[in-house]
Amino acid sequence: MDTVTREARRAPDARVRWFGLWDSYFVICYLITTGLVFTSAVPQTGRLIAIGALTLVVPWYAGIGRPLMLRHERDRRNAVFAGGLFGLFGVATAVDLTSAFALFALVPMLMMSLETRPAVVAGVLGNLVPVTMLWLQGGATAPLMLFVLLASLLGIALSVLLGLWIKRVVRQNREHAELIEELRKNREQVARLSHQAGISAERERLAREIHDTLAQSLTSIISLVQAADAEVEGAPAVARKHLTLVGRMAKESLAEARSFVADRTPASLRESSLAQALRRQADGLAAQTGLLARFAVEGDERPLPMAVNVVLLRAAQEAGTNVRKHADARSVDLVLRYDEGHVGLHVTDDGRGFDATEAERGAAEGGQDGPGGGGEDSGFGLRGMAARLAEIGGAMSVTSEPGAGTVVEVKVPLDGAAGRAAGTAVRSGGTADGGGT
Repeated sequence: MDTVTREARRAPDARVRWFGLWDSYFVICYLITTGLVFTSAVPQTGRLIAIGALTLVVPWYAGIGRPLMLRHERDRRNAVFAGGLFGLFGVATAVDLTSAFALFALVPMLMMSLETRPAVVAGVLGNLVPVTMLWLQGGATAPLMLFVLLASLLGIALSVLLGLWIKRVVRQNREHAELIEELRKNREQVARLSHQAGISAERERLAREIHDTLAQSLTSIISLVQAADAEVEGAPAVARKHLTLVGRMAKESLAEARSFVADRTPASLRESSLAQALRRQADGLAAQTGLLARFAVEGDERPLPMAVNVVLLRAAQEAGTNVRKHADARSVDLVLRYDEGHVGLHVTDDGRGFDATEAERGAAEGGQDGPGGGGEDSGFGLRGMAARLAEIGGAMSVTSEPGAGTVVEVKVPLDGAAGRAAGTAVRSGGTADGGGT
């Protein structure tokens, strides 16, 4: 359970514990004040009246004042409570000045139940009650009056300071509780948005995987079946060759589907290197289309992060699909280049070419997938390839002119930053060891 949730649950408990301490303080003030009144020199009747008035303060506080203090709103009931509290205190002090010790509990209650300005005024008036009562009763000596007056002034100062401190503590506790509640709601919103973003990202991943594997394989299977159907009577041997390719591609597609559903490494990379997988890709393209497909490796071959292997393999598959569907080419060359700071893949064909600027605009708008259109792919090809490369810090460029063929170049940096990016892609399950097809 996260910290914000724990704090959100603790806030009401902390407020209740704080009022538990205040309740204890209130009981102590009541016991001390009634004890002093009980031992005072006032006649017994006066003492009983004073103790009775002070005792009535207890249910008045417990039944009305405490619930008002626990909530944040202020209404007419707060003024009623403060007026009743002040009246009971005035009765007790009128018959026995010793009851003035109740001010230690009276002033904080006024501060907690009223707004700041009315509470300060009420606290000042409460501290002036003992002096007023002593003056009204008469017979008090000048030194006694001066002493009580100074004590009242000191009480006023302490009451104001104590009241302001209590109001500040209550306000800070309330703001803290509101902040915790707001943080809790924000955390819930962030969690909800993160969940939705995760769902969207997974849908995008599955869409890319389906396009790069199953959709392309099914397209090839359909083409081979159509070719076999056309040759079944005139050239049965050729038809059987096409059907053999159909069976092989169907098995490979099934393995790919199981791999990306299980979130594992692509089947073609599981027991072979990237170069071997690309060579098989070129051989398969030649067998399916009759193109002259050549594959070469330049530079010193070395192990690459699985994320990079997956992205380069998918790029080769997508480029091969575009050549088969759109280029009308006679030959295609796949070159895997290992340089000092990066690895690259170059796919070159001698097909009819296209307007690269227009195709890039169409892919960005989701209207076509590559050269020559083909809107059935909804732009997942080029956009998916670019998205895969962006996840590991790579880049792609497509160079083509009508009648001049097409060159697709993919580069992936292999410095420390790219390694960390590849590791992130692996952990995120996007285009990596655990997230490819």
